[in-house]
Amino acid sequence: MSRPLVAKIHLAAMEHNLAVARQRSPRSKLWAIIKADGYGHGLERSMRGFAGADGLSLTDFDDAIRLRELGWQKPVLLLEGVNSAATLRLAAEHRIHTVVHCAEQIEMLEKTHLDTAQGPQMDVYLKINTGLNRLGFLPEHAASAHARLTAVPAVASISLMTHFANSYAYGTTHPGISVSEQVMRFRAIGRQLGGECSLCDSATVLAVPNAYADWIRPGVMLYGATCFPGVAASSLGLLPAMTLESEIIGVQHITAGESVGYGSRFFAENSMVIGVVACGYINGYPRSIRDGAPVLVNGVRTRVVGRVSMDKLTVDLTPVAAARVGSKVTLWGQGLPIEDVASAADTICCELMCGVSNRARAIEEPLPKADD
Repeated sequence: MSRPLVAKIHLAAMEHNLAVARQRSPRSKLWAIIKADGYGHGLERSMRGFAGADGLSLTDFDDAIRLRELGWQKPVLLLEGVNSAATLRLAAEHRIHTVVHCAEQIEMLEKTHLDTAQGPQMDVYLKINTGLNRLGFLPEHAASAHARLTAVPAVASISLMTHFANSYAYGTTHPGISVSEQVMRFRAIGRQLGGECSLCDSATVLAVPNAYADWIRPGVMLYGATCFPGVAASSLGLLPAMTLESEIIGVQHITAGESVGYGSRFFAENSMVIGVVACGYINGYPRSIRDGAPVLVNGVRTRVVGRVSMDKLTVDLTPVAAARVGSKVTLWGQGLPIEDVASAADTICCELMCGVSNRARAIEEPLPKADD
């Protein structure tokens, strides 16, 4: 018998969140980011949930090919580009857009023979490093990189893109480079080189209208979460696309002064009832979670107590009088914002979503009705 850990995926929530992104930037086309197996929601499910997107964007080349095999006909964008002549040829064959972020990738395009009998085949995004300092050409090198790409016979179009370093800190005091500074640097290059542009991630879609451009690239917001400190996704009109659920598999009654879990981190101040939940860090629930992290048992909010172990965690059942073996536990999702759990683990929602392993059985489930 399989363990009772289930990741319920709500395609209707994905569709709803996509609509929210479009409402925020109605004049922009939309790349839906589905890297990391659709942020843990599944590649194929994400493809269907974001069927209304103008394109899908990811990092893994095999997943890009898989999208074509699954029947996706609209654009696909490889966010890190390609790293060999063989993958470049396959990208051209399958009409996959590719990011170009370094001189080596331009050289590959220059040296790899691509069949241009039917005209140019490759649509590329030239990535500009405006301050994140990961991938991309520095502004002073953008024009020469653009000129080299323009001279490649197989290149059909060149768009421009950048990525923000501190978009989730927008509107707060932060020592790093600001969104505004990065936008200014990028706009200057866009005016010089022309072509379509893409700047916005989820945070800037939600909070920085002056960063909208031809294309937006929302990610985590499409799955019903944000990484704005202290801001619930629901306050922005977003719905959770994943509900991680399990069950109580054991109950312990302990007295004042007794401890719970590895390392005896938590000590009971009074007699209390402890529930053991079938979920642990092997399933993506963070070991770093603090005592007091929120959890729902039979729909009642209670708390995690004690150290999370590989495949189990322990919760306080004292507030849930009817709880027993088999009682339902919601770890995040419907009724329990994932932001609350991420905050209690000093991490971000993306890490929690992406960490859900295939040991959690994934099923599709409709959103509950308003009167449920």
